[in-house]
Amino acid sequence: MLRHTERFLQYGRKTAYLLVAALIIGLLPIVVYAEDEFTDEPILEMISTAVEPEPTVLPTSITGGAVNMTVDAKSAVLIDAGSGTVLFDQNSHERLPPASVTKVMTMLLIMEAVERGQMNLDDKVTVSEKAASMGGSQMYMEPGEQQTLETLLKGIVIASANDACVAAAEYHSGTVEIFVENMNKKAKELGMVDTNFVNTNGLPVANHYSSAYDIALMSKELIKHEKLQDWFKVWMTNITVGLPGKKQTELGLTNTNRLIKTYPGANGIKTGFTQEAGYCLSASAVKDDLNLIAVIMGSPTSKIRFAEAAKLLDYGFANYDSVKLAEKGEPMGKIVIEKGAPDMIDAVAPEQISILVKKGEKDGIRGELELNAKISAPITMGDKIGELVIYKQDKEIARHPLVAAENVEKAGLMQIYFRMLKTLI
Repeated sequence: MLRHTERFLQYGRKTAYLLVAALIIGLLPIVVYAEDEFTDEPILEMISTAVEPEPTVLPTSITGGAVNMTVDAKSAVLIDAGSGTVLFDQNSHERLPPASVTKVMTMLLIMEAVERGQMNLDDKVTVSEKAASMGGSQMYMEPGEQQTLETLLKGIVIASANDACVAAAEYHSGTVEIFVENMNKKAKELGMVDTNFVNTNGLPVANHYSSAYDIALMSKELIKHEKLQDWFKVWMTNITVGLPGKKQTELGLTNTNRLIKTYPGANGIKTGFTQEAGYCLSASAVKDDLNLIAVIMGSPTSKIRFAEAAKLLDYGFANYDSVKLAEKGEPMGKIVIEKGAPDMIDAVAPEQISILVKKGEKDGIRGELELNAKISAPITMGDKIGELVIYKQDKEIARHPLVAAENVEKAGLMQIYFRMLKTLI
């Protein structure tokens, strides 16, 4: 560009060319590709059309097994998302800075609030001064600007936007401080004993830490929210940012998770990088009914973290299968409720029920229904009313709760009377 400018100066046409260049720039979208908050790989904030970056080349070979297998990272873990079974462990409980993988918990709290009806994805969220002041990866929103909660979540999922995290957190809890308290409360509920959150986005701060295993736990919980799958697998998209009536910009978002482009079945979840944390990743992929989550923390380069996550996923898919026994909400049987209105309801699976097995052992798995012998009204939807007992051959290997599909009130005297009459007719 400097050589062109000098040529323009030589021919006395500098002003004309600058005017033309300004006009072209004003018409093109801004494409933002951000690795994460602070990176030694350049953050791309260029004026251009949406040209896809060169994909990372990953190994496709299957590892020989977990014995003697190591990962080029400070810590790592591979789990089955269905059962939570750990398939590979390398210092998975070591407390380390998680960088932007922190945002898994931020997204989880937001999605749970949406599911409860506390918030809606089409809600308008006003961006505060604090949110707009966030550095690193961001959506470049202005104070006072309004975006839907869905747009903020897209910014977090796809481009790791720090400003979107703060805006969503403030909308959820009123203040970031209260939201962080809720993050830590949820971490305890999930059994994340090696985690303490201080902020919503993983920007460097003292006493903010997690572990590979804890990240796997919250990632396992996050992927239960199916709506996120629509965004986890998006490679590039555009959003509009800026204040109406002033300058608004079409912003191009590119997914920071290269596995979405390079690993078959990849469906999430989150990258992270700071100088202190190194390169981190929570990677999810699905093959048939098996969903695996690989977590990498403290890898030396971005390319290595993706390659090592792929290696772990390869190992898992090569050696294990999953037997799905029930979908979330699937009716498993009916049960009579004494003095209830209604007097019979479905027992359903509260979550997907699946069993992890080694390759070649799927045929020996079966489930048997055990419903409580006597249940009286009232019953609240979600109350445990039975179990699905899982057997491998003839040996019991697991039990999973089954719950009431609906509320059951106590039947009135007239209802009970007419029921008795029907039994006599």
